[in-house]
Amino acid sequence: MSDSEPDKKPAKITANGDRGEGVGLFEPLVLSHGLKHRPALTDLALELAQAASGFRASLPEGVMKALAELVRAMNCYYSNLIEGHDTHPVDIERALKEDFSTDAKQRNLQLEAKAHIAVQKWIDEGGLDGRATTANGIIESHRRFCELLPDDLLWIEHPQTKEKLPVVPGGLREHDVEVGRHVAPSPGAIRRFLERFEKVYSGLGKSEAVLATAAAHHRLLWIHPFLDGNGRVARLMSYATLRETLDTGGVWSIARGLARNEQTYKQHLIACDTTRRNDLDGRGHLSEEALARFTRFFLETCLDQVKFMEELVQPEKLRTRIKLWADEEVAADSLPKQAGAVLDAILFRGELPRGDVPELLNTSERTARRVVSALIDHGVLTANTTKSPLRITFPAKLASRWMPGLFPEQRE
Repeated sequence: MSDSEPDKKPAKITANGDRGEGVGLFEPLVLSHGLKHRPALTDLALELAQAASGFRASLPEGVMKALAELVRAMNCYYSNLIEGHDTHPVDIERALKEDFSTDAKQRNLQLEAKAHIAVQKWIDEGGLDGRATTANGIIESHRRFCELLPDDLLWIEHPQTKEKLPVVPGGLREHDVEVGRHVAPSPGAIRRFLERFEKVYSGLGKSEAVLATAAAHHRLLWIHPFLDGNGRVARLMSYATLRETLDTGGVWSIARGLARNEQTYKQHLIACDTTRRNDLDGRGHLSEEALARFTRFFLETCLDQVKFMEELVQPEKLRTRIKLWADEEVAADSLPKQAGAVLDAILFRGELPRGDVPELLNTSERTARRVVSALIDHGVLTANTTKSPLRITFPAKLASRWMPGLFPEQRE
């Protein structure tokens, strides 16, 4: 469902074709250069770009890759939360290891999370580069996500007739939809609006694309191209746009900030649905003032998430938290006493060749292998092959210790 209304309040749906709506109905698509708020918003976008660049540059490559993997689970968790689905990252990690709940409902939510992770991984590997705001890219994101869902999650109920309607992966809706007070474009007009959407947003330079990310986010929800899944696709599109334009490395996400401010987020989306109030409210059909306020909220939320993640992984603080954990595990005879030194070296360097471990620990190769094996068994070290350099991982089960505040602790 569109994020303009909570998903527990289903959209009103009727069957229809093309009412001939003109694409001017969702203008303005970008903030006008004469807008009084634009200079301040441009400065905010520049501040975000600088903060994102500085944070990424501060991370060793190996740590950045490990953090990006954890952020996928975090992004999935918070995006699901906005949809009303609470699937903790620990359960998401289990799903990625094919460890599913015996409860059918929980298993479906794990499969949903696994689908989201797969799509974000595809994005992180460049699958949407240059295409995040294209019609084909948007449709492909929806298709990739929905085709991995269990059948139970691919149906919605018509709010009036109670008829079960199938959600087709990558399929544009064939019914009229009303979300709150907003009547989305008729099914026959969707392609027309997506073409205009792509022409505008795919033609922007990097700095303008950053400034317009919020506008694109809302306008896609306004079109409501799919019967279900629009909010998730919009957040993935925004993530992909920021990842590419700001070269984020995937180490932070807007989804956490939106979920933590969900009511404000949805209030902004509803406000952006409103028509222009007067001649001082832009020249398009929709309110430019509302779009400017949402842009400020969106950019400030992004900046807050960059600063939060940067604070969380400050080298000395992160190393201290991990050392305390390792010391406790050693004291409990769960890890060899040299384990902390290996983790510390990898945090400092980013990765560690296996052959360097004996010298690092001033011990035999056999003892070094035992230490490394213990850390791998704990899920805190990984390597692509048995001969590849060792890299750290950030397991969700340890997030409350290593990265407090990233997401809530799992409820029993």
